[in-house]
Amino acid sequence: MRFLGNKESIVHEIKELLEKKKLTGKDLTLFDAFCGTGAVSDYLKNDFNIILNDSLTWCTHYAKSRVLDSSVLFKKLGFNPIDFLNDSEECREGFFFENYSPARSDRMYFTPKNASRIDYFREQIEVWYQEKQIDNNEYSYLLACLIESVSRVANVAGVYGAFLKKWDSRALKDIEFLPVLRSEGSTNYYKVKNASIEEIISKVECDVLYIDPPYTQNQYGTQYHLLETLILNDEPQISKITGSRPTAPMRSQWSKNPWAHILFDKIVFETKANYILFSYSSDGIMSKAFIESCLKRYGKPESYVCKKINYKKYTNHKSKSSKNHFEYLFFVEKKNVIEINYESPLNYIGSKSKMIAYLKSRIIPTKQFVDVFGGGFNVGINMNSEQIIYNDINDRVVELVKSFYDYDTYDYIMYIRKNIKKFNLDASNKEGYLKIRDYYNNLPESSKDPRLLYTVILYGFNQQIRFNGKLEFNNPVGMRWFNDKVLEKLISFSRHIKSLNVEFLNQTFTEFAKEIKVDSFYYMDPPYMLTLGSYNDGKRGFEGWTKQHETEMFNFANKINTAGAYFMISYVIEHKGIKNKEFLEWVESNGYNLSEAEAIPGRNREEIVVTNY
Repeated sequence: MRFLGNKESIVHEIKELLEKKKLTGKDLTLFDAFCGTGAVSDYLKNDFNIILNDSLTWCTHYAKSRVLDSSVLFKKLGFNPIDFLNDSEECREGFFFENYSPARSDRMYFTPKNASRIDYFREQIEVWYQEKQIDNNEYSYLLACLIESVSRVANVAGVYGAFLKKWDSRALKDIEFLPVLRSEGSTNYYKVKNASIEEIISKVECDVLYIDPPYTQNQYGTQYHLLETLILNDEPQISKITGSRPTAPMRSQWSKNPWAHILFDKIVFETKANYILFSYSSDGIMSKAFIESCLKRYGKPESYVCKKINYKKYTNHKSKSSKNHFEYLFFVEKKNVIEINYESPLNYIGSKSKMIAYLKSRIIPTKQFVDVFGGGFNVGINMNSEQIIYNDINDRVVELVKSFYDYDTYDYIMYIRKNIKKFNLDASNKEGYLKIRDYYNNLPESSKDPRLLYTVILYGFNQQIRFNGKLEFNNPVGMRWFNDKVLEKLISFSRHIKSLNVEFLNQTFTEFAKEIKVDSFYYMDPPYMLTLGSYNDGKRGFEGWTKQHETEMFNFANKINTAGAYFMISYVIEHKGIKNKEFLEWVESNGYNLSEAEAIPGRNREEIVVTNY
């Protein structure tokens, strides 16, 4: 049957990739999360155990029928039901006759005769099932045959969102009860689920996750409402024009932007699969850049594959032009959870986002982790402590980081996009940028939404956070924008931060010295004496960083050490040929450990870390 996004034409590409990764024929379980008509599962059923899922009930029956083994023999029934139904001339003036033919309605989905035959087929299959003359597998198989048969005489242009106003020649043919086409062989094991993937993904035990979600705003529930009604057999209240059943229960968030992005991040993170295979279109809601960023965050970068398949390779002379349109086939092997690193959506000067793996390998696990100079929160968010304390002296930065914790991610993104549209923001659009910057600066303090500030930051120079002495945001316009890599950071960061027990503080680091907790780890990434940023020059409405502050930090670290707790300090002790001798003397005199951190690409300074262990 015809089905939107059907993968019949590229199943061999999918199998070829899985074979190349040496995953076939190993008794592994493949979870076909958006199974549709089961094209992929049918093709791979000889190589994998199969778990089928779709939010549409008719899809689960149809796909299941294609992976069933030879047990569908109808022994209890005692005869071939396909021959029986075709030989019978019975008709029923049931729900389809009443509502989907012009016999008693204005709808022309089927001729009256075919609609009455469909009602008979459906009734007879149900009778056999209720009388236990056929089992669950045989029931699914016959329902799938009915779907196949209906699709051959439906007076529609491929889908069932609407009927044609004139009869198509094939719709005038008498319906035949046809067997479902499926490939040879069978799977050793299968399960069938009927749910939204995001609701069950964390519970499904599988080795390979195959994802083929909707690409566009087309709602499959709307396009295939008639088949859902046929299989559910529930005679629902229907719309007066199209005859559609209520579509709200069938609506998928995957057909909405940015819901597709949010859900993709969720299932890639939550799946128990070791391998992820993902089909998507170049015309889809999500961009290749977003998908790649997401898969490389949760997967091993060296395992990442993106295969581009030209549609033209699989179309015929009747097909519409598909120039520059591609099907992408992505693959990645997942990381262990402890290897996943999150990046702040804030482009914070001195960010440790590129050092996270190095820092995590050296930080001692404790009940509480204190990110004393939190900044963009790249370090604290990647800790696994029971409680995490985020602190920064800049209250604007605290509000920004906390906003990702407080606000629903979908609402946050829509808020940003609303203001992008309102102020006509674009890379290097100085006029629009100055308008939104002035708008933010002129708001009363109580009305300054951190989400608005973040939107301004996104279109400023290098997306830096910079204020003047009056606490007015004064970063000039830049060449950056709310691109899909930033979107991926925002979504993954927001999802993860909401899963943590975080307390947000806005105080000086010396406040922590009043009570040192032994079961805490204190991480400090202070401003550096040898470098000067917009956050530590003392000219931005916030306290700067001086030798006195550094001395106080030394004393704070000593108190931590005396109390028996742990600390780590990230620092730069040499810049442009000048060394911070005071810092080095303090480290040496107290017997602390100093080690050089891994070099960070793009930075010409050497980072070091100091620990008291």
